Amino acid sequence: MKIIGIGTDIVNIKRVEKILKQNKSMFLKKIFTSNEISLIRDFKLNISSKIAMRFAAKEAFAKSIGTGIGEELSFLDFEVLNKKSGQPYIQSRMQKLKKMKFNLSMSDDYPWAVAFVIASK
Repeated sequence: MKIIGIGTDIVNIKRVEKILKQNKSMFLKKIFTSNEISLIRDFKLNISSKIAMRFAAKEAFAKSIGTGIGEELSFLDFEVLNKKSGQPYIQSRMQKLKKMKFNLSMSDDYPWAVAFVIASK
C-alpha cells in the first residue's frame, strides 16, 4: 500500500446548526448526494453533529487527494456512507479515483466535529 495523501478537517457544530436553521434543504442538496441525504434523514439524535462530521469528512477527503473542493472535485462527486457495522467509508463516483482506497475516521465532541482521511493505492 502506497499512501497518496492525507487530509483532516475540523468543523464547528454550532456553525452547522446555524446553517441548518437558515436553510437545511439547500445546504443538504449542495453538499450531499441523494444517498447521503437518505442516510441523514434516518438520524434520530445529534443530527447537527453527524452532519458536521460528514461535512468534515468531505473536506478531509478533498485534501487527501490534493485537489480541495473546486474545479476538479465537487461535494457530489463522492459519498460518505456507512457499512452495516456502522463503520464510515468513502465511495467515489469518479472513475479516476475508483482504484484508490480511502480510510476514514470521524469523531465529534460538541461543539467540534473532526475527520481524517488517508488516500492510498
